[in-house]
Amino acid sequence: MADRKNRSSVQLINLGCAKNVVDSEEMLAVLSADGYQIGADGKEADVVIINTCGFIESAKQESIDVILEALERKSAGQVQKVVVAGCLAQRYSAELQRELPDVDAFIGTGQMREIAGIVRRTMTATVPLIQVPQKPHHRWVDVPTRVLSTAPWTAYLKISEGCDHQCTFCAIPSFRGRHVSKPLDRILEEAAALTRQGVKELNLIAQDSTQYGYDLYRKPMLPSLLRELSQIDGVRWIRLFYCYPSRVNAEVIEAIARTPHVCQYIDMPLQHADDEVLRWMRRPMSGSAYLDLLERFREASPDVAIRTTFIVGFPGETDAHFQNLLNFVEKARFDRVGVFAYSVEDGTPSADLPGRVPARIKQSRKDRLMRLQREISLEHNRRWIGREMEVLIEGIAQSAPPSERSGRSIESGENRMRARNTLMSGVRSLRVGRSFRDAPEIDGLIYVESETAQPGDMIAVRITDAWHYDLYGVEIQTVNAV
Repeated sequence: MADRKNRSSVQLINLGCAKNVVDSEEMLAVLSADGYQIGADGKEADVVIINTCGFIESAKQESIDVILEALERKSAGQVQKVVVAGCLAQRYSAELQRELPDVDAFIGTGQMREIAGIVRRTMTATVPLIQVPQKPHHRWVDVPTRVLSTAPWTAYLKISEGCDHQCTFCAIPSFRGRHVSKPLDRILEEAAALTRQGVKELNLIAQDSTQYGYDLYRKPMLPSLLRELSQIDGVRWIRLFYCYPSRVNAEVIEAIARTPHVCQYIDMPLQHADDEVLRWMRRPMSGSAYLDLLERFREASPDVAIRTTFIVGFPGETDAHFQNLLNFVEKARFDRVGVFAYSVEDGTPSADLPGRVPARIKQSRKDRLMRLQREISLEHNRRWIGREMEVLIEGIAQSAPPSERSGRSIESGENRMRARNTLMSGVRSLRVGRSFRDAPEIDGLIYVESETAQPGDMIAVRITDAWHYDLYGVEIQTVNAV
C-alpha cells in the first residue's frame, strides 16, 4: 500500500451511463485501497481520470470537451497527469492518441482493477501510457464495495457486462466486448456490503440483464438472482434495468411479479415496433409479439410500470413505418418512454444502409412520439390519485413542482389550493421522492407534504394530484428511516 502521508490526489470525472458510474466507483475503491487520496476538489489534483462515454455523437463530444478542459488545467499547472479511460478510449484509441498527444494515458474498458498500477506508472512515465486491448474483455474488480457517488440509500449493481447481440445500430459490443456474467456469490456479497452501508435500493444493470448466467451456469439465472437478492437484510427495493425482450420468459415475469422487494418495474428497450424496421435493426421479435409480452406482464402484475426506448429516423424509416410505431405506442400504453433520434455510429451495419432520414424529420417524429406518450403518462398517473404508495424521500423541495412553476393547474381545485398554501408557507414541509415506478434520474418524482420526513426515509403517501410526469401526495406515516 502507498505511503498515506505522501499519497497522490486523484479526481475522477464520470461521463455516460449507469454502467460507467459503477466502473468509476470501482476505480475509486481500488485507488483508495492503494493509498491514493480521492475526491479532489476539481481545482487542483495530481491526476485527473476521465471515464468517457462513446455511445452516441453527443456523448462523444461531451467526452472530448471534458478532456480538453482537463488538458487546459494541466497546461496551467493545476494538474500533473490526465488519464482518459472507458468507452471512448477503447473505441477511438488511435485517433485520440493522434489528436490529443498531451494525454498521459489511455485505458480501454474492463480494466478497473488495474487502475492503481496504471496511475502509478503514469506518474513517472515520460511518454503516454497506452493500455487498450484489441478485444475488450471485462474483468471483475476484487474489492466487494465501491466508493459510492450516488445518494447513500441507492446504488447501481452491475450483474454482467458486454453484449452478444448484433443490433445493426449499436456499437457497444465492439468496445464493451462479449457478455460476461458476474458470479452469483460475488453479486450477493457486494449487495450485502452495500446494504450494510445503508443502501436500500439496488438497481440491477447490464447490457442485457436477461442473459445473466448463461455463460457461467449454462442456464438463465436472473430469476434465481432476484430471489437470492430479496433475502438480503436491508434490501427494500430491487429494480431491474435493460431486459432484452426476446429473453423474457414466464419465469422472469413471475419473479418480478412475486418476489418480495423486487419492484413491479421493467425496463425493456424495444427500439421500434414496425416489423420491417425491426428486421433491419436485427431485433428478433415483432410488434404483435411485443404486445403479447406486455399483456403477460400486466396479467401477472396489474400495477407494473413498464419503461421502454425507441429509435426514430432509422435508415429507410418511412412515414408509414413511423405511423405503425405511433399506433403501437397508442395500444401498448407504456408508463415511461424514452425516444432517440437515430445517429450514425462508426462501424455498425446500419451506417451503410440507404435511405437516410433528414434531421428535421427525425426531430419532428421524436417530438410527435413524445407528445403522444406525454398524454399516456398523464393517464397512468391519474390512476394513482386516491391510492397509497411507499415513497423513498430524496430531498426537501427547494421550489414549487414543475406544474406550479409553469403555471399549469393541478388536477382538483381543493388540492390545488392546499398545494399552493403549502408552497406559500415555505418549502420546509414539501419533500420530493420516488416510488417503485420511478427509477433514479430518468423517471418522474413525487412531491409530498410532510413535516418530518428526511432524505433516505421511506414513507407511506396518499396521492392527491397527478401531472404528466410527476405526482403529489400527503404523508400518512413513516415506514422507516435511515
